[in-house]
Amino acid sequence: MDKFRMMFQFLQSNQESFMNGICGIMALASAQMYSAFEFSCPCMPEYNYTYGIGLLIIPPIWFFLLGFVLNNNVSVLAEEWRRPTGRRTKDPTILRYMFCSITQRSLIAPAVWVSVTLMDGKSFLCAFSINLDIDRFGNSSLVKGMSETEKIKLLARIPCKDLFEHQELRVAASRYIKCISQACGWMFLLMMTFTAFLIRAIRPCFTQAAFLKTKYWSHYIDIERKLFDETCKEHAKSFAKVCIHQYFENISGEMQNFHHRRSSRDGSDDEGEDKKSDEEKLLGIRAQNDMNKVLWNWHTCKPELALRKDQIDGINNGKLNGNINGAVNGFAKGHTHEVEKKEWAVYYSKV
Repeated sequence: MDKFRMMFQFLQSNQESFMNGICGIMALASAQMYSAFEFSCPCMPEYNYTYGIGLLIIPPIWFFLLGFVLNNNVSVLAEEWRRPTGRRTKDPTILRYMFCSITQRSLIAPAVWVSVTLMDGKSFLCAFSINLDIDRFGNSSLVKGMSETEKIKLLARIPCKDLFEHQELRVAASRYIKCISQACGWMFLLMMTFTAFLIRAIRPCFTQAAFLKTKYWSHYIDIERKLFDETCKEHAKSFAKVCIHQYFENISGEMQNFHHRRSSRDGSDDEGEDKKSDEEKLLGIRAQNDMNKVLWNWHTCKPELALRKDQIDGINNGKLNGNINGAVNGFAKGHTHEVEKKEWAVYYSKV
């Protein structure tokens, strides 16, 4: 259980690596699904094209949407896009950067599926077998005397090995269409690779400062949401502890006091420290309505991204003045605050 917890914490702290791993797993899953998929062309002129093209288009769309579903940044993007402006303005470039980052990762698995499908050529053969010209293969005697409808029905049965009688013609037509399909597959891979190269090469040509700005604030939005969720969890945990403790004190106060008298006093001191720490974690919010107002204000009016230096300096100066005053008072009384004052009691006997 500890190993799974450590792995989960590692994935949470390295979300970018985690999402890259998810994209790689989805790409391998798409290739594995295609290899395990049983291709069955209907071999009918009305459905061949729809089945072949649908197999080439619909699964990539599903993988693309699945990539958006598995990406945690989609909810962050939607929340940042739909939130009220309030004191914090919304930057469209940050939203655009986050959307492009999500889209790039989601396109990996669909690209793998399209590449594998085109390299295999079965869907291409099923979709375009009715467009073949049999005269190119030197066997025009098969279609002599046939009407156009019968000729299309004959060509539609080429992908089906059991339904087409002339195997030599079927093998030649299949190789011809698969050759075109593989050429389209290599062109697709070349286009995707060239596009990725252009994105990598053109990005430094633009203002690097603008790119760093959008990247920084997109990371900030993600980290801010995580820290806010963690703070809410800690507050809810402390709130529940204090609420339950107060409930038991009110309901069974006498029994609890009796139990505390008979128990060790060291344990009571530890419990007092724990209770004090839980009280501090409440941050002054001790009612349900107050917490609802805090959450509502966080959604409707997030704080401005401008930290005031005077408050931080005031806090630091207050701490520093307190330490200095404590030291001066300590020296004035004859001892420092770091040295504990010892009291001696002397008893005299007249015996």
